[in-house]
This record gives sequence, structure tokens and C-alpha cells, in this order.
Amino acid sequence: MSEKTAISPRRDEDFPEWYQQVVRAGDLAENSEVRGCMVIKPWGYALWERMQAVLDGMFKATGHKNAYFPLFIPLSHLQKEADHVEGFATECAVVTHHRLERTAEGKLVPASPLTEPLIVRPTSETIIGATYAKWVSSYRDLPILINQWANVVRWEMRPRLFLRTAEFLWQEGHTAHETEAEALEETDRMLGVYATFARDYLAIPVITGEKTESERFPGAVKTLCIEAMVQDRKAIQAGTSHFLGQNFAKASGIQFQGRDGQLQHAWTTSWGVSTRLIGTMIMAHADDNGLIIPPRVSPAHVVILPVTPKPETREAVLQAARDLAAHLRTQTYHGEPVRVEVDDRDIGGGTKSWEWIKRGAPIRLELGPRDLESGNVALARRDRGPKDREFVPQAEVASRVPVILDEIQSALLERATAFRDAQTKVINSRDEFYAFFTPKNPAKPEIHGGFALAHWNGSPEVEAKIKADLKVTIRCIPFEENPEPGTCIFTGEPSRQRVVFAKSY
Repeated sequence: MSEKTAISPRRDEDFPEWYQQVVRAGDLAENSEVRGCMVIKPWGYALWERMQAVLDGMFKATGHKNAYFPLFIPLSHLQKEADHVEGFATECAVVTHHRLERTAEGKLVPASPLTEPLIVRPTSETIIGATYAKWVSSYRDLPILINQWANVVRWEMRPRLFLRTAEFLWQEGHTAHETEAEALEETDRMLGVYATFARDYLAIPVITGEKTESERFPGAVKTLCIEAMVQDRKAIQAGTSHFLGQNFAKASGIQFQGRDGQLQHAWTTSWGVSTRLIGTMIMAHADDNGLIIPPRVSPAHVVILPVTPKPETREAVLQAARDLAAHLRTQTYHGEPVRVEVDDRDIGGGTKSWEWIKRGAPIRLELGPRDLESGNVALARRDRGPKDREFVPQAEVASRVPVILDEIQSALLERATAFRDAQTKVINSRDEFYAFFTPKNPAKPEIHGGFALAHWNGSPEVEAKIKADLKVTIRCIPFEENPEPGTCIFTGEPSRQRVVFAKSY
């Protein structure tokens, strides 16, 4: 008989349902009254705020500044870039009226049609391009390096909390440059920022590379990406950086007088990550007892759980917990004060402990009357079993905590990297490829597949057939200094290098 877990079903039983239960048990988010939209609860939003704070600092360190642009985009702006409008047409939410009137039956109905429909922002290249066209007249006005934190709407028919929702939160960087080389350098730089954040903060190893033409951002010349593997061996596109060439500049009229006195179009980029990072982090690290949060992005590094079984000792225990929290906050971890939460709710200690296990807090400290007498505190790490704990002298806890947080952060990255590497396979034949991505039980597919490294001749037709047959896509053409040429396993034609195939979210 398997050990009872806090999350049911387990990952190996029903991964999609396990994921939904982890989100629910971790008190991160819930579905709203609006289909496809979610309510991000305080613990989930605090997690997003941590990610936001770190990324915002990284953006500013690379010279970017924050601004804000309109939620509504005139339809005519979207139509200026043909590939772009085609790519987003089916996902757009459209505003056609600007007031409501009451009918004789008392029902509210839209009235006063707009002279031009407005699109609720699916992404902002076109509206920001129109603004940059007003700001730029000379090469001296460049570069423009701007980021915005915003919400976007993409009408999603199969929503899943954090991974795919009709409305989600994100950041989108939009830059304009004097030369192609500068814009390409910006595209590479920001992908590097995302890869560093995923690895050093989310403890998720990623593969960096370029998307194929069919997977490219609508209207872009080149799309770069970071691809992560989660525990059901599928890929998640965790961030993208787009080189837009002069396409959007020509559509929006971003022109400037160059150093040679000639009028020319700017070179632009855009790049973004979203609350999908939370879903990626959950699927990469959570276990059958709930969420596991890497310390560097956790809203609380340490949760102190006062155990107060008797009224006469309650205040003494609570005061000791508050004193311990104050002492811990004088310590630093990764350049910031240790973040501490004291859970002083008047509920059972076992209940509290399991709530914080499911929420993924990196360290739990339990403190009760016996601990006051012994001078110890019970310490439990979330990267270990729920019953695994040690007793540490209270005088030593503060100095131990930053060390343990570092150990947890490193352990999560090592664990995720080992898993990814174990589920990545070099494949040299079509039959082996199809077997790798075909479940043994098609009626209820078991966890299967992974990352397949295989040669491909660059044919869109081959790419489309694999997607139709297996629901497998080319996640990226990885960056390699010395790519290994070979033979396409599907056609026998020459291939420049191996690419990464996977099923994905």
C-alpha cells in the first residue's frame, strides 16, 4: 500500500488533475465567475510579486525603464501588420460599443457603436509602434528601451490556471534601435536575462534556442526562446525574445534621419514572460504533498509555527515566536533580509504544518512549550519528506537558515537538471522517434516521451506531419557553437544540426 499523500491524485496517476489540486491546495488561485479567467489569491500573487521584483531589477540593470501603454488597440493598428493580425485574429476580444441602455423589459443591452472597434490588448507591438513613431525623428532619439507590466487578453478555449487563461499578467519589453546589429544584440541579451532568471531563481534548467518559422511570433523575423521540461516530460515555453526586423517599424512608420542624413526605418524587438512562469515552477518542482517553492522567489523563506496546546503557555510561545522572527529578519539571504512569517492562528499545529507544506514554504520552524524549556526549535525543509525534521538550538537557528536556504535552492536545480537530462534522448530513426512519443495506453496515456534530440531537414511539411501524427512540435533549434551535421530521420536528407522535439503545454 502506497504512503498517503496530501495531494490526490498523485503525479503518476493523473498529472493534469494533480496540477490543479496543487494549485488549489497551495492557495494560489481559483477560477473566477468569468470563464477562462482566474483569481490570483494572496499567496499566489505574492509569488508573482517576488518574480516581478527580481525581473524588474534585471531589466533596469540592462538599461530599460518602465512605462505604460493603453489596454485598447484600434483595429486599424492591428491591420497594418498582416502576419501579426492573422496570428492573433482568433484570440482577440473586441469592444464594439461604449454604453449600455435598458430595454422596456429592463434588460441592459449594448448601445452607441464605436466608429472603430477596439481590440483588448493581446500584445502591444502595434500600439507601442504608433507611439514610438511620434517619439523618433533622429538617430539621436535611439535606442528606446522600455518595458511595461500589464495584463493581456487572448481568448482561450481550454483554460488551465496559470498556464492558459483568457486574461493573464505579464511584462512586455519593446525596444527600437538604430541598427540591425543593435537590435539583434538586444534580442540575445534579453533571452539571456530570462535564462538566468529561470536557472538562478526558479531553479529550472532551460534550453535556449530559436523557434522554427511555423512557431515564430506573428510578424517577427526571428523568435528566440527558453524551453523547460516539467515532471510529465512535456515542454513549456517559459520566455520569448523576438527580433522584429523593420517589419513593425514600417507598418507603424517609425522612421528617423540617420547619420548619413537619409531617412530610414528603426529596427525593433519585443520580449516577454508571464504568470505562466508560476505554472512552470509548480510543474517542475511540486510533489505529491503540494507546492515546493525555490527560496529565492518564495514570499516567505521561513514560516514559524507556534504550537500552543494550553492557554496558560500560549502567550509565552507566541512571544518567543515573535522574538525568533525578529532575530531571523536581521539575517540576509542572497542579498536580502530573510523573509519570515509567523502563523499565530489558533488552530491545531498539525493542520498548520500541512497547510504550509502544501504552500511550499522552504523552511518550517515549530516552537512549543517543550521547545522553550529545551531551548531547541524543530526545523523542517520542504525539499525533504514531511516527517523529516531536526531539532536545532534556538541560538543557532538564525545562522543556519541562510545556509539551508542555499542548500534547498541548489538541490532543486540539481534535481530538475538530473530529471531533464534523464528524460532527454538522442534519437536516430523515425521508428524510434514514433515509439518514444506514443503512449502504451492511448485511452489513458501514461507519462511518456521527453525531449528528443533528432536531425530534421528544415521542412515545414515534415514538421506539420509530426504535429498532426503525434502532437509533437519542434521546441527550438538549440544554440550550439559546433552543431553536429547529420541526416534527417524522416526524409534521409542532410540536416545541419539536431533540434529539440517534445509534446508541450
